[in-house]
Amino acid sequence: MKTLLLIDANSIIHRAFHALPPLTSKGGHPVQAIYGLSSIFLKLFRENKPDYVAALFDRPEPTFRKEKYPEYKAQRPKAVDELVEQIIAARDFFPAFGIKIFEKPGFEADDLIATFAEKFRNEPDVQVVILTGDRDTLQLVEGEKVVVRTFKTGISDTITYDEKGVIEKYGLRPDQLIDYKALVGDQSDNIKGVPGIGPKTAVTILNRFGTLEDAYKNLSEDLKLGAKLAPFKENAFLAKSLVALERNVPIEMGDVESLKTDYSEKEVKRYFIQMGFETLLKRLENGVLPPKAKPVRPPTLF
Repeated sequence: MKTLLLIDANSIIHRAFHALPPLTSKGGHPVQAIYGLSSIFLKLFRENKPDYVAALFDRPEPTFRKEKYPEYKAQRPKAVDELVEQIIAARDFFPAFGIKIFEKPGFEADDLIATFAEKFRNEPDVQVVILTGDRDTLQLVEGEKVVVRTFKTGISDTITYDEKGVIEKYGLRPDQLIDYKALVGDQSDNIKGVPGIGPKTAVTILNRFGTLEDAYKNLSEDLKLGAKLAPFKENAFLAKSLVALERNVPIEMGDVESLKTDYSEKEVKRYFIQMGFETLLKRLENGVLPPKAKPVRPPTLF
């Protein structure tokens, strides 16, 4: 089975920026996030070079979620200049690996990932692997066909969730994670859920009723639960509309073959020399990248 890798670029850059100590280029520009990104991809290409890849970026313009709910992510501090500079610089990194970049004003990278996954999940003999620094895309997991690879610690130790892994971890199906966040809220995005409903109660509700909609349809079955949920129905369904990823972003993505990786070791070497990444250059010259003709196995599912 071939692999389509969908990269949540902003989240990985954020993670690398905060995981590594400050590092500057000879010209005095911050580069620790780019260095971390480069290290991740050297390891990735050494272990399991993907057949197809797309890097998805957030845009600075307000998203449809912000228009619907002005308080969305309102508590987050503005990104520091050193991070913003490296997010911009990453647009030179991905082409060095032969990876196409996609972005769309009004939508987040996760929405683009959801749209790509929706289109290519039925592609014969192709597994969709989402590489991300957070777990918001776990709602997209489908069997072993669409999986999420994320980081356990730092930027080197990863774990991959298929549907069985999500159920074992959260006690819910991937599609129920939207309803779960609608109930408990998402503090990182400043999304309010239902007051008094914590993680354990939310899991119990969804295991009993299946969905948020069915829970509200059957409040008469449990008066105590009904007293908690009924006053906050509007909050819960607003939260659900915010956490659910948009799977139909109007964006031109081509067919899967148009996403085929076409990295050039010469181009990667040129980029590392330009950035002053001498340690990574040595790793590259020691044969980190596999030859193109070498058979590649799909990512291991943990």
